[in-house]
Amino acid sequence: MQLTSRLALMNWLTGQGLTGLPENELLRGFCERCRAEGLELSRGLVVIDTLHPIYEGRGFRWSDRASNESEMFEYGSTAEGDAAKSWRRSVFFHMLEHGQDEMVIDLADAPSMDFSQIEELAEKGHKHYLAFVHRFGENGALGLMDCFYSCWTTRRDEGFDEEELEALRDLVPVLGLAIKSAQQVDIARTLGRVYLGRGASEQVLGGRISRGVTERINAVLWYSDLRGSTGISESIGPDEIIPFLNDYAQAVIDAIHEAGGDVLKLIGDGVLAMFTGEDMAHARRAALRAEHLFRQNVAALNARRAADGRPTTSAYIGLHVGEVFYGNIGSEDRLDFTVVGPTVNEVSRIASMSRSVDRELLASAEFYKGLDAAGRRYLVSTGRYALRGIGRAQDLYTLDPEVDASEPVTGSYERYLAN
Repeated sequence: MQLTSRLALMNWLTGQGLTGLPENELLRGFCERCRAEGLELSRGLVVIDTLHPIYEGRGFRWSDRASNESEMFEYGSTAEGDAAKSWRRSVFFHMLEHGQDEMVIDLADAPSMDFSQIEELAEKGHKHYLAFVHRFGENGALGLMDCFYSCWTTRRDEGFDEEELEALRDLVPVLGLAIKSAQQVDIARTLGRVYLGRGASEQVLGGRISRGVTERINAVLWYSDLRGSTGISESIGPDEIIPFLNDYAQAVIDAIHEAGGDVLKLIGDGVLAMFTGEDMAHARRAALRAEHLFRQNVAALNARRAADGRPTTSAYIGLHVGEVFYGNIGSEDRLDFTVVGPTVNEVSRIASMSRSVDRELLASAEFYKGLDAAGRRYLVSTGRYALRGIGRAQDLYTLDPEVDASEPVTGSYERYLAN
């Protein structure tokens, strides 16, 4: 590949990296342009670790022939089990262990090598294999994301010549920089979504990070906390407490997200969430749907935990509607993007009142009145109560017991929520 062609490809990678072209398209464009300039790549694989609560990293593939392999894949921890065994047999692990940045393999020698996947590549007609490990500096690493791994093959019998090796040595680091940039954007979005919540993350990443920048919005608020969690935590081993909390948090958060809500904050075993939209009656129905989905999730979860001899519980849920301030609150160097206001205080008090009246769901009068006529049929008053710290008494509502006791009513309620 001539110098002018290399420079053109570097410029393409830089430009597309700046525009945010997805990683699989970067790899595909890179390989196709190499081939157009006479560098006969037959396969390209790039791998980079990331910061994600489930995946350790991501890989991207390109091949000169159609296959059933996906262009992108994600992998879990390589620290244990079969994944660890496969990783330790990889060319990349060997290179890290021996401090190598580059490794060239004649695939005719593959049967004599104890590297994973090498022999399979040879069987598929690839002749020459080139691997790189590009290490990041201390200031360029993010957690486990400290290297860019790549490997390249050709089907030409004579393999890569020296000029082609030099071209790849020049070009692959630029590809790595573009893919690293894309991964850093993805990491920011993932961390924002995981730690701030979906809506708050979009606001923050959209540039709303100045202290005091808030807006008044109307929202349906959800506040839930677990029944008897303190007693359960005291009765189980310390190593069981976090799995216990995680199991039930998953049941709550999955239900809220499936119904279209946004989880704002985890407070110990409590969850603060909101449902918004132009149609607040629709937001109210979404909150009821989330509550119904949560009960289904908990029933399945409790069956699994009980079968394993582990403690089970459920949650108290309070629903309320009102105006809140939504935005950045805190100090100059520690901000929280959340909701505040009297409505937030009230919904937590309503959830607490559930214990006193022995109801797993309590909704405020404001929530009840804003439902459509069909929705109000499924709620019944539990009485009028003065909430702690709230100046006025109000009626609180719960699900009609017939919703659980009568199959026709249950079916009718589920159809209402589905609409």
